[in-house]
Amino acid sequence: MIALPLTTLVLENCMSRPPLPPFSAATAAEKVRLAEDGWNSRDPAKVALAYTADCIWRNRVEFVAGRAAIEALLTRKWARELDYRLIKSLWAYQGDRIAVRFAYEYHDDSHQWFRAYGNENWEFDSDGLMRRRLASINEHPISDGDRRFHWPLGRRPDDHPELGDLGF
Repeated sequence: MIALPLTTLVLENCMSRPPLPPFSAATAAEKVRLAEDGWNSRDPAKVALAYTADCIWRNRVEFVAGRAAIEALLTRKWARELDYRLIKSLWAYQGDRIAVRFAYEYHDDSHQWFRAYGNENWEFDSDGLMRRRLASINEHPISDGDRRFHWPLGRRPDDHPELGDLGF
């Protein structure tokens, strides 16, 4: 176990990420959009703060635990998934859990574009931090002409079509 300074432990224990469970339709949808916005920032350190210090992740074939491992995974991910743009959509919610479906587009360093589709199951603590994230993801190459996510890098504009509007 790594010894952390007391100030770090206090900050981690006082952190809150509204909306908090139990979720309603409105607060679950808000939580999904906030997560999407965070991921579209492509800032691993910022995104990792939405998870508990001991959060458990399954991401494709990787199993990681804790913010440091999450931040490292995201750093690797966004170093190879260039011009990443993501849309998340609420699928279901109950209590402290949310199910999400998503699609994202990116290109690799040879400029081959890809679209990935997936589902995530999330579980939150009482402070609104995610303590478990289970993701199943599939992807396939697409041509530049098949891309659907064209907004400037960063937050998806509010008037951009949702996944269902795009037929995904």
